[in-house]
Amino acid sequence: MTRKARPEACRVTGADRAAGPSFEGPDEEMDELVNGRMCILSRARLPADEMIRFVLGPDGTVVPDLKRRLPGRGAHVEARRASLEEAVRRKLFSRAFRREAGGTAGLADLVDALLVASTLGSMGLARKARQLVTGATRVESALRSGEALALIASRDGSADGVRKMESVRRTAASALGIEIPAYRPFSTDELGLALGGGNVIHAAILAGDAGLAAAKRLSALARYRGENPDSDSPQEPL
Repeated sequence: MTRKARPEACRVTGADRAAGPSFEGPDEEMDELVNGRMCILSRARLPADEMIRFVLGPDGTVVPDLKRRLPGRGAHVEARRASLEEAVRRKLFSRAFRREAGGTAGLADLVDALLVASTLGSMGLARKARQLVTGATRVESALRSGEALALIASRDGSADGVRKMESVRRTAASALGIEIPAYRPFSTDELGLALGGGNVIHAAILAGDAGLAAAKRLSALARYRGENPDSDSPQEPL
């Protein structure tokens, strides 16, 4: 059983940043920028899950639409913090919407907070569906058996315990010929609150609809922050 790595998202090149989007073209190009899935920074067309959609609220404030359900014209940015910060710096939302767009000063932090909340909520649902396990023994078993889609370790867990679990993860991934990404975006307290209390140091996400949804959100959060959950290069030393 081999799980293929997720393809890399399109990158914003130096030329893209230098040139930037031009809004002097025909109306159909503007329609693509504000209603299609073209990044207003790079003008790259990307899959929906690699973009963040934004709309203007009634007061002219830019509102993140992570679920892509809010009404109105939308502007898309590649789902990376660096891309969003650059779009804000260059005032591309005002240019895309052709009107003053407010509330962008803390937009990158707001998106981060929304992604964190979505990820923790999804992990809680996976636990209720028995597609997420906690505790060193159960997590280690899930890793060794190949049931684990991903490993989660708390940021403030003991160094020895984290190193031991990381060794198990690497050994299991190599023996089974699969990728088991590792993530450390949350503290012990955050994990405990999301997963029903207790001192949660390690968790493993298992296969199933709820587990896959949680793994997808963890991946999106890591991608937004520019962290690498690759099985050989976790975003923080484990």
